[in-house]
Amino acid sequence: MSRIGKRILTIPAGIEASLTNNTVTLKKGNNVLTTKVSPLVKVAINENTIETNVVNDSAEANMMVGTANSNINNMIVGLDKGYTKNLEIVGVGYRFQVKGNTIGVNAGFSHPVNVPVPEGLSVKEVSQTEIEISGVDKQKVAEFAANVRKLRKPEPYKGKGIRYKNEHIRRKEGKKASK
Repeated sequence: MSRIGKRILTIPAGIEASLTNNTVTLKKGNNVLTTKVSPLVKVAINENTIETNVVNDSAEANMMVGTANSNINNMIVGLDKGYTKNLEIVGVGYRFQVKGNTIGVNAGFSHPVNVPVPEGLSVKEVSQTEIEISGVDKQKVAEFAANVRKLRKPEPYKGKGIRYKNEHIRRKEGKKASK
């Protein structure tokens, strides 16, 4: 069995955990996260701990126990602390505008692109060139940040585009003048 699968997860105060039909549900306030667990994995919820074990000794069960443990841990961390992704936009005239539940992106197109923010996520405008995406679901936060970044990926020659905060972009050398 994997080392991650053997990890015993502690449930912080204020988070309620329940297990019904191979579905683990964690709840804190009005935030509820659920994950479906493989039938090859046995989940045991005690007073303030969660343990995952394999049902049989197959290779697939050994793979799934680590995945299930990591997914449950991500839910616990999300409800306890939350997840954030910071994006920055680089380029002349490039900027973000957060208006209510949409993000306006000026990224060199002939028109601003409006991106609706999914339910459960919040977007804060740090400056005109920086936004912070936050939420309790790690997968939703990362997927939305990747979709916003996909609008104008950073290009390697001038470095213009939307990138994650502190992301390193490998730069290429441009054309050389002929002799």
